[in-house]
Amino acid sequence: MRVGFIGLGNIGMPMARHLVEAGHEVVGLDSDPARTRDLAGTGAVAAEAPLDLRECAVVCLAVPDDGTADAVVRESGLLAELEAGSSVLLHSTLLPPTAIRLAEAGQDHRVRVHDAPVSGGAARALSGELTLMVGGSPDEQAAGVLEALGTPVPTGPVGSAAAVKLANQLSMLAALGALHEGLAIAGHFGADEETVLDVLRTSTGASWSAENWGFFDDLAGTYDDAGVAVRYRPWSKDLWDVVATAREAELTVPIAAVLAQTMPELVEGHARAARKGEERS
Repeated sequence: MRVGFIGLGNIGMPMARHLVEAGHEVVGLDSDPARTRDLAGTGAVAAEAPLDLRECAVVCLAVPDDGTADAVVRESGLLAELEAGSSVLLHSTLLPPTAIRLAEAGQDHRVRVHDAPVSGGAARALSGELTLMVGGSPDEQAAGVLEALGTPVPTGPVGSAAAVKLANQLSMLAALGALHEGLAIAGHFGADEETVLDVLRTSTGASWSAENWGFFDDLAGTYDDAGVAVRYRPWSKDLWDVVATAREAELTVPIAAVLAQTMPELVEGHARAARKGEERS
C-alpha cells in the first residue's frame, strides 16, 4: 500500500522506516530535505511538497505543532487532492479541537482524518511497538498502518485520542518534576542519585520517569542537534497544550499550570549539567 509520511524527526523517522520495513511503499517528506533523502536511502520515495502525497491511500503526520499540521494537511491543498476514501493519521501531539477541525474539513472531501498520537519513544517506533491512541473508527487500510506501527487503542470519537495523549504527557511530566525535586532533597542529605532510583524501582514511588532516568537528557540532546526550539519540546509545548485544552473545556488544572512554568528550565538545566559532566569525564 502507498503510505505518505510527513515529518521525519525524532519519532517520525523511525516510524516511517518501520513502515518501509513492513513492506509499504512509503512516500516521505520533511521540511529538512536531508531527512527526506535519508529516508529515501532506506527504500522510500522522496517527496518535495505535500501535494506529492496525493496518491497515497493513507497519509501519516508527525509534525511539531498544530499550525504545521494545519498547513501541510489543509492549507497545502493535500486534503482536497487526496482520493475519496483515503485516510490521514495525525500522530503529532495536538490540541483536540485541531484534530476535530481537520476531521470536519476532511468530511468535505470524503477523506477520513483520525487523531492517532503515539507513545513509546524512538526505539519502540523503529521496532513497531508503539502505543497508538486512536480517535474515530479507521477503515481497513488505516487500521493496517496503525497495526504495523504498534498497538492501536481506540479512545472514542475524533479528538479523544489527542486528549488522552495530553493526559499521558501530564502524568509523565508530573512524575518527572516530582522526581527532580525528590532527588534534590535526598542528595542534600547524602543519598546518591542511583541509590534513590534503585529504591524507587521496588517502592510505591516507581514510575516510567524513574525507570528511564536519563531519557530526557538524551532527548534534549537530540533536539539540540536537530535545532528544535525549547518551546516545541514535550516538557514545554505539551504542558501548554494541556493548559490550553483545559481552558477551552473550562476545567481547572493547577498542577499542569505550575509544571508548564517550571518544567522547561528544570529539564533543560539538568540536561546541560549532564552534558558538562560527560565532557569532564
